[in-house]
Amino acid sequence: MREEVAWLYRTLGDRGLIVGSSGNVSGRVADGMMITPSGGAPEDEVTLVHTGMDGSVLSGQGTPSSEWALHAAVYRVCPEARYVVHTHADAATALACLNRPLPAFHYMVVQLGGDEVPCAPYVTFGTEALAVVAAEAIAGRSACLLANHGMIVCAETARSALTRAILLETLCRQYLLACSAGEPRLLTQEEMAAARERFKTYGPRAGRR
Repeated sequence: MREEVAWLYRTLGDRGLIVGSSGNVSGRVADGMMITPSGGAPEDEVTLVHTGMDGSVLSGQGTPSSEWALHAAVYRVCPEARYVVHTHADAATALACLNRPLPAFHYMVVQLGGDEVPCAPYVTFGTEALAVVAAEAIAGRSACLLANHGMIVCAETARSALTRAILLETLCRQYLLACSAGEPRLLTQEEMAAARERFKTYGPRAGRR
């Protein structure tokens, strides 16, 4: 788990999704999580902190990310998740600063667990209150935006967490580009349902394209 979380953190940095200390990553373990340290950056030597879901340091040195409560809350409402990523990636943060969800402007939105990616209301970073509103927004999905703050994604594998973070950032950028040219047509519930059904037979797991 340490190796997977460290790889995910560094790769998010390499992709420009985490710049400096503006983001954090964790992986769930039996008694809590392995989380990036407070004030850490992907380009630094990655020293993860073994932390309980109550924020207590279980082993090793260092201080867990200030957003440990946010990660713990996501794990509570997304029991299948083994990795959580929080970033301030440009496009996702720009949309979050408009306090708007990412709507059904493109069928790929369904890959993030719903017909839209909701935006949780603004709450001060590093607080239990932020953890509460974030958990409400991401429940039943794999991604959400945080108003005037950034994004969260969760996944069962480190690679899937990376893929979802890249997908969310890409979709937010495309949506903002579309809005700059006019008013995007949103897909209907029926169209999104058809896309969701189509994905059941898409990709190598289904053995077909």
